[in-house]
Amino acid sequence: MKKVIVVLFLVSLAFIFSNHDEEIIIPNNAIRFRVIANSDSVEDQMKKMEIKSAVENKVYALINGENNAIEVRNIIEDNMDTIKDIVEEYNVPYNINYGNNYFPSKTYKGVMYPAGNYESLVITLGDGVGANFWCVLFPPLCLIDNSKEDISDVDYQLYVKKLLKGF
Repeated sequence: MKKVIVVLFLVSLAFIFSNHDEEIIIPNNAIRFRVIANSDSVEDQMKKMEIKSAVENKVYALINGENNAIEVRNIIEDNMDTIKDIVEEYNVPYNINYGNNYFPSKTYKGVMYPAGNYESLVITLGDGVGANFWCVLFPPLCLIDNSKEDISDVDYQLYVKKLLKGF
């Protein structure tokens, strides 16, 4: 019995240390995107996702092909009026902030995104007390979730690693 426990312990340690080497680290120059809903009502959550999609589509059209965080930052800053115009089409009170903003920790498909202050585009709708959407805008990790394919956790992790190597 003792041998079984020792073997299980050693296997567990090997698993823990082998996974540590596979840790995915989002680069410091990443730019995040967050939309915080007015409330958790179905209507407010739907509005959040509509605004998220419209802004995300416009920003990706603007930064298409850029692989430099400084250029992406400049494009976003230069187009804040365009982003505001998109949100205003939805006739909801809002606040937009581009700068360092706090993000809670998030684990998504096996990738841990630690809590902290990050360079980001944050849109707060109304009172901003509802559930939020967020992703990494640059490098373009948001695009992974926009694909219509159901991506497994392992495939997601592999894709994120591959994408981050290019940035």
